Amino acid sequence: MKIAKMSKMVESAIDEEVDDSDEIKGVPLPNVKANVLVKVIEYCQHYQNVEQMTPITTPIKSPKINEVVQQWYADFVRDLEKEFLFELVTAANYLDIKPLLDLTCLAVSVTIQGKTAAEMRAFFNISEDLSNDEDNAARRRDAEEA
Repeated sequence: MKIAKMSKMVESAIDEEVDDSDEIKGVPLPNVKANVLVKVIEYCQHYQNVEQMTPITTPIKSPKINEVVQQWYADFVRDLEKEFLFELVTAANYLDIKPLLDLTCLAVSVTIQGKTAAEMRAFFNISEDLSNDEDNAARRRDAEEA
C-alpha cells in the first residue's frame, strides 16, 4: 500500500474508494501504458524498500546524474529511449509521483544540455513556426536582454 500511495493520484482514488466501502476494487490508470507502469512500480519499490532518492534541488549542482542522485537512480534513467523517457515523465506527472517526476525531468534536462535551439526543436519534435523576420527580431531581443 505504501508503494501505491507514492502516487498522490492513486492515494486519493484509494481514499475515496475506502470511504464508500471497506474493500479496494482497483484504480484505473487509462493514461499509463503497461510497460511504463512496470517501470514506475520498479522505481517506487526501490524508493520505498531499498533507499529513498536524494532530493533533487535547483540549481542542479552537476550535469552528471550520478552526481545528483544515487547510482541506482542514475542507472534507472540511463539509456532510456527518448519516447519511453517522455512517457515516464508523463506518467510521473499524471500519477503525481514527485520524486520520479524530478528524476525524469533531470534526465531530460541533462540530455538537452548544450544543444542548440535547432537541436532542441528536433529533439522535442517542434516545428519552426517563426518566419525569418520573426526569428531575427527574437534574436535581436535576446541579444539586448543578455
